[in-house]
Amino acid sequence: MTTTHLLYLHGFRSSPDSAKAKKMAALVARRHPGVTWWCPQLPPSPAEAMALLTQGVAGWPRETMAVVGSSLGGFYATAVAERCGCKAVLLNPAVDPARDLQKYIGEQAAWHNPEERFFFEARFVDELRALHAGPLKNPANYLAVIAKGDEVLDWREMAARYAGARQCVLEGGDHALSDFDAHLPLILDFLRLA
Repeated sequence: MTTTHLLYLHGFRSSPDSAKAKKMAALVARRHPGVTWWCPQLPPSPAEAMALLTQGVAGWPRETMAVVGSSLGGFYATAVAERCGCKAVLLNPAVDPARDLQKYIGEQAAWHNPEERFFFEARFVDELRALHAGPLKNPANYLAVIAKGDEVLDWREMAARYAGARQCVLEGGDHALSDFDAHLPLILDFLRLA
């Protein structure tokens, strides 16, 4: 089954201006102009982010939609994929953001525009906890690209969370997947964009 609708979800403090998001957007526009592409700016509140995504994909065909998520976006992508039963590509996905983001409660600067600030509230940790998708219903729906050199997240935790899924575990690498271009053939092969 080919993918006709593709959702891209950025990470914490990131945006649709991230290098990976822009690269994917350009690639989809150039090579797959018939694919519906959506990469929204996610609000800081996880509950609001999930409400936005649920509403945004409400009319999408479940059998031909897919989601790509990086870091915290990978956590959200898992929640979307579990609810919709669609394919998901996870790029160094956050496994337990409720635990990991507790230390970021307070004012934060956006990664791509430090002038842009937002407040990460304590209640957002509970919202993240509530969004945890539990065991994967269909691990075959997932491709996880995991860098052992990720300086933010533990690659072993990612590999364990997505056990049974297709995994590309990289020696070295980094959280941002600076060598993203090298993984595009695998990602595109998995997504089978229309």
